[in-house]
Amino acid sequence: MFEALIGFVRDQYATNDFIPLHAPTFTGAEKQYVVETVESTFVSSVGAFVDRFERDMAVYTGSPRAVATVNGTAALHIGLLLAGVKPGDLVITQPLTFVATCNAIAYCGAEPVFIDVDRHTLGLSPAAVEAWLHENAFRDIDGVCRTRTGDRVLRACVPMHTFGHPVELDALVDVCSRWGLAMVEDAAESLGSLYKGQQTGTFGLIGTLSFNGNKIITTGGGGMILAGEALAVRAKHLTTTAKVPHAFEYMHDEVGYNYRMPNINAALGCAQLELLEGFIASKRLLAERYQAFFSETPLTFVVEPEGCRSNYWLNAVLCPDVQQRDALLEYSNRSGVMTRPIWQLMTHLPAYSHCLRGELPNAQWLEERIVNLPSSVLPEHAV
Repeated sequence: MFEALIGFVRDQYATNDFIPLHAPTFTGAEKQYVVETVESTFVSSVGAFVDRFERDMAVYTGSPRAVATVNGTAALHIGLLLAGVKPGDLVITQPLTFVATCNAIAYCGAEPVFIDVDRHTLGLSPAAVEAWLHENAFRDIDGVCRTRTGDRVLRACVPMHTFGHPVELDALVDVCSRWGLAMVEDAAESLGSLYKGQQTGTFGLIGTLSFNGNKIITTGGGGMILAGEALAVRAKHLTTTAKVPHAFEYMHDEVGYNYRMPNINAALGCAQLELLEGFIASKRLLAERYQAFFSETPLTFVVEPEGCRSNYWLNAVLCPDVQQRDALLEYSNRSGVMTRPIWQLMTHLPAYSHCLRGELPNAQWLEERIVNLPSSVLPEHAV
């Protein structure tokens, strides 16, 4: 079966050369816009393309405002600060995620609380969050959510839309509302994914995006904060070193962050965003082909949750057990077709092994079985 899979993947990309997991596609106005930026000399954090990228992203996602940042982790860090996360606070999130989710929480001086995921979304389980809070937390007289043991403040909840598959947002929004938690969506992987027709990243108080080189669109490195008007104004101030506007003086009214996206990166982003819907169509076609291929095998292809449109950023397959997973990883990589396991659970990492957690049967089950498959835009669409 592994040999047939390698042949299938090579057929999709029409090559016998090395096939990466996810490569960027530059077939639009990327070169034109970057050259315009160079010729303008405004290649750093001030320039027309930064403003344009923010406006275009707000229109595309339906968010009131969008604020560009140097990377997705910076966006999430500022998002958590805007949500009121303070040193010593606790933030609910999932153990099955990229480490940046937890690092952003740590940058605030807070700690993650790891709650299980749902198998059908790969993301944070609203039912598991509700159950953990019911057993371990209460809301005080001021409505603040606190732990029953230690009286620590639970300030926010960060779901991550794994591989572009939306979590159960309606239920999670409801849980967060009833328990007084600010929801900050880590939509780093899910740009263009829809939950009941609405863009991920626009359900919580704040949403954050990533445009790393391996994402569905890229600015080389970059991120974005999606928020309402007042929070976006505050985000812009914090991410631009908290500089007070003045004709010539340098005045900074608080500790800010140099999290600005350079104009040359934003130029690339503007061109990539123009191609996004075509990229999604290509990825969804590839996902259909993978699903058909795996229907005749012992492996199970991971499909989008019901009522959603996933961008299928990274395609994934479930192996029967960890031994089969490791065999697939070894064979495919030895054959020049890049595959990867899902991330190790955050609870395994030294920096987060001490953190509070619920029972994690689904996360552990998925960790032992998931393999990511090549997911770049198909060559017939890369024109």
